[in-house]
Amino acid sequence: MIIAKFVAVVILGYLLGSIPFGVWIGRRKTGVDVRQYGSGKIGATNVLRTAGRKAAAAVATLDVLKGMLAVIFAWLIVGKSYLVVGDFALGALMAEVMAASAAIAGHIWPVFLKFRGGRGVATFFGGLIALCPVAAIFGGEILIIGAGLTRFASLGSIAGVVGAYTILVPLTLMSGFPLEYLVYALIGTLAIILMHRDNIVRLVSGKERKLGDKAEEVGSPPSVESGG
Repeated sequence: MIIAKFVAVVILGYLLGSIPFGVWIGRRKTGVDVRQYGSGKIGATNVLRTAGRKAAAAVATLDVLKGMLAVIFAWLIVGKSYLVVGDFALGALMAEVMAASAAIAGHIWPVFLKFRGGRGVATFFGGLIALCPVAAIFGGEILIIGAGLTRFASLGSIAGVVGAYTILVPLTLMSGFPLEYLVYALIGTLAIILMHRDNIVRLVSGKERKLGDKAEEVGSPPSVESGG
């Protein structure tokens, strides 16, 4: 029974993460498919370039909620049950981490969009807000400051998730925070850096798009200003 609960929270987390709010809101706001513009991703940054600030704010909020709800539902489903694996007893906290990680995977590889979604940043922070608010706030501040100062959403996002993981190291080693938080932050950080590998290449070459640049249709020649 407990194994079925763990399987259920992972599936539910993945399905929550797969909900394509960016596509739905982009179509409702502008009548276009955001996947046909800019980076081709469904997250708030590409929606900002395609459909404007209000649409991007709505998408960011809903993508954060996907991660939060995955954690909440995992807690409700598993409750006080636990799964014994060797010398370890895995309970609700591990189920929450698994569900939140599955939500990130769902956002990046959504079943409803043929496994082509976003980069997972907002959903990662949603899960972290529900798991460990102090780390989420710290990483979120780095994200906002980094993106604001550099005008590179990608750089701010990478710095934010790395910052969240970094602060959890001393909190885990010296303050007794659960190891599961650190595991979640590591999984999310590695996944998000992997999904930003094209951005990293453009940052290094000086061709990365900045916040405020309009998204060009996929396949059109890149302008000098936007850098492709």
